[in-house]
Amino acid sequence: MTDDLGDRVVGEFQLAVVLLNYRTPDLVIQCLESLADQVDPCLARVVVVDNHSEDGSAEAIHASIEANRWQDRVHLLESGKNGGFSAGNNYGIRRIQAEYYLLLNSDTFLREGALAELVHAADQHTEVAMFSPRLEWPDATPQKSTFAFHRPPSELIHSANTGLVDRAFSRYIVAREVAETPTKCEWTSFACVLIRRSLFDKIGLLDEGYFMYFEDVDFCRRAVKSGEMILHWPDARVVHLRGGSSSVKSSIAERKRPPGYFYASRTRYYKKFYGGLGIVMANLFWYLGRWVSWPREFLRNKSPHLCERESRDIWIAFRVPVRESPEEGQAK
Repeated sequence: MTDDLGDRVVGEFQLAVVLLNYRTPDLVIQCLESLADQVDPCLARVVVVDNHSEDGSAEAIHASIEANRWQDRVHLLESGKNGGFSAGNNYGIRRIQAEYYLLLNSDTFLREGALAELVHAADQHTEVAMFSPRLEWPDATPQKSTFAFHRPPSELIHSANTGLVDRAFSRYIVAREVAETPTKCEWTSFACVLIRRSLFDKIGLLDEGYFMYFEDVDFCRRAVKSGEMILHWPDARVVHLRGGSSSVKSSIAERKRPPGYFYASRTRYYKKFYGGLGIVMANLFWYLGRWVSWPREFLRNKSPHLCERESRDIWIAFRVPVRESPEEGQAK
């Protein structure tokens, strides 16, 4: 990613919304439509970062900004290369000064009042560094969006897929039940998250060593390790069209083989926080769970609940050393 900051947004604001686009212009425009009336141009700006789509996305988004007269509140920036989710968001964060940053997926749109509710929560709870809204489907059905950290035994739960194992290792279940009241969590989905600038100053930006996936749990883990708190705030409601900005989640749901970068991110996460032995242990727990699930599937003539070639793909990037990202260096 370039370090040229010549395209930065002039001024310092209470809130900066960073909205990443990679070949999803229609979703970005829909998201902007939900944001436009909630953004006070005196206090906030929306930065749309086109992650080198090269498909006419930037032109379509620019035309929509002009047609809707959003120029006083929405800025379109082009990153110049597709460095992934972390790199694209960092590009936007570096180019605008604000007290709070709202990172937003293109496959989201905000319910009325959601933006003000998140800012209100941050103003009210000055001891909290990050806030996540309630994510929901268009019909208002909630989605699980708060989690416990991935730990090696979590892989046993994932691959075993049986209630007995879930109950025996419940503390290692990653996805937590939907909360109806403000609740602390270990990490939260970065489909939509509000982060104080002071946290970036303290621990650095997102780790660009991840192309996509696991960068959110990584950032939250660093935040919690530094003594900061993450608060789920369900009064702010955001629709998440899950998978609209990436085909990976739909591939996993359909048990198809996801791209290699998904497993490379998984490997990076386990190596970074648990060392080389950690990724080995995580994969051994995965195989142990598979030994639990395979006989049941065989006897019941059921299709595997895991993705194609997952037993091999979990070793992707195993020999690649964990690089220090620029943000980690800055945080030291």
